[in-house]
Amino acid sequence: MTERHTCAHSADVMRRLSRIEGQIKGIKEMVSDGRHCEELLTQLSAVSSAVTQVARVILTEHLEHCIAEGFANNDEEGVLQSLEQAVDQFAKLK
Repeated sequence: MTERHTCAHSADVMRRLSRIEGQIKGIKEMVSDGRHCEELLTQLSAVSSAVTQVARVILTEHLEHCIAEGFANNDEEGVLQSLEQAVDQFAKLK
């Protein structure tokens, strides 16, 4: 696992990212329309939550595929490094 490889992500990841993209476009329109701050903050909170959830899906996929592959290849050191990096990045979301 010390060598990086391309990861295949589920259609769920792309669907979630497309939804987030739509939410961001909607928020930009709300700002342009002069919508109330409370409404904007509510929508931004929803986007933040959606980003966290897509990150959770990606982390789960990483565990199910990349980490499992590393164990199958007897690369325990690489697995531990990869897992530590993934958890560190996930923890930075909040």
